[in-house]
Amino acid sequence: MSVLTIGLLYGAATLLLMFSGMPIAFALGGVATMFMYFFMPAASLDTVTQNVYEELASITLLSIPLFILKGAAIGKSPAGRDLYLAIHVWLQRVPGGLGIANVFACGLFAAMAGSSPATCSAIGSAGIPEMRKRGYSGGFAAGIIAAGGTLGILLPPSITMILFAVASETSLGRLFLAGIGPGVLLVVLFSLYAMWRYRREYGNALVEHQGGGIKSAYLDDHVYTRREKVEMLPRVLPFVTLLIGVMVALYGGYATPSETAGLGAILALSLVALIYKLWRPGQIQPMLLGTLRESTMLMMIIGMSLLYSYVMSYLHISQSAAESIVAMGLSKWVLLAVILLMVVVLGFFLPPVSIILMTAPIILPPLKAAGFDLIWFGVVMTIVMEMGLIHPPVGLNIFVIRNIAPDIPLRDVIWGVMPFVGLMLLAVILCCLFPAIATALPNAVMGVSAK
Repeated sequence: MSVLTIGLLYGAATLLLMFSGMPIAFALGGVATMFMYFFMPAASLDTVTQNVYEELASITLLSIPLFILKGAAIGKSPAGRDLYLAIHVWLQRVPGGLGIANVFACGLFAAMAGSSPATCSAIGSAGIPEMRKRGYSGGFAAGIIAAGGTLGILLPPSITMILFAVASETSLGRLFLAGIGPGVLLVVLFSLYAMWRYRREYGNALVEHQGGGIKSAYLDDHVYTRREKVEMLPRVLPFVTLLIGVMVALYGGYATPSETAGLGAILALSLVALIYKLWRPGQIQPMLLGTLRESTMLMMIIGMSLLYSYVMSYLHISQSAAESIVAMGLSKWVLLAVILLMVVVLGFFLPPVSIILMTAPIILPPLKAAGFDLIWFGVVMTIVMEMGLIHPPVGLNIFVIRNIAPDIPLRDVIWGVMPFVGLMLLAVILCCLFPAIATALPNAVMGVSAK
């Protein structure tokens, strides 16, 4: 049987199992095992567990559960709410300051927790009610939180980037640094949109009130005193200090990524215990159980995805697909556009973890042959996958928003996030036109690397 036929059967079997409703990890593992049985030596089945273990026995992957524990400690404490309230108080006089505060809070929380759903839940549970109380429309409030939550997979410590570093065999530290510039760019774009949208909704509310209509909550301005502003800082500054300390430990060469993750987890648990008095077993248990559930699920997906990729490579499916893409003779930027379009389509159905591990063996060799910097591409691909977290039909953050704000109609949530999808597309274009947005910081800190 030809490689093309086997490849088509491989893809068809994968789609069939995924659309059957089977969990992604079992679907990928089931397809890989089935093709090992029919198309690989019989002894291959005896080494399934060994292959999965060897793929997972990576010191870099060890950092994932530790970063998840760090995020769980912060996410299941009132830290997200306090972070949001502090930024809101200090940005209150800025037009659209409440929306901007939510964007900033999402960015900072994402940098501490490294999780998109956790960011949405922690900031949204406090931010959405506050925005709606101040007159923000439901779709606008939902869009800000859903889009801000996507920063969790771009800003370090990003689990998605850890997996890309493993799949592409690139420097994790350099990849983390490369995500900071585009992350700041997205925060700026989201904030500018929040300011523009606020002015528009505020103006409409003012015209309606002057015309004899009901006074909107938009027009009720509460001014915070300097004392109120200062009182918000003591609970927030320790977590910001934690963020800075972890980054210094990693990029200063004082600790490996895994050691940094362990240090961050211990410090986060310590701060939660000291600041919020969450140290009793019953209070810590939700953090540990949440970490166990998410880590188990994620490591199962990673293990089965790597087994899936191993079988694909053994059967020469990935190599043949990569050679076929190169043989098409596409220009450099057309090749990139086609690959990113494929990532967008996959984002309709799959989480970023599976997209990276399934596609890396196929798309990375042609991109490298075309002269693209894989660190830069990792950042661009991550932004594209961020779009998948908020666009229908399966945008994960949309469903998180529905859980924390069930009174906002799904239609309003979807229309609220669409402008942010456009802003992410703009960020991708800007990164293509000005690659230094992603590459300048890692080159400045770690030196210029060979592509």
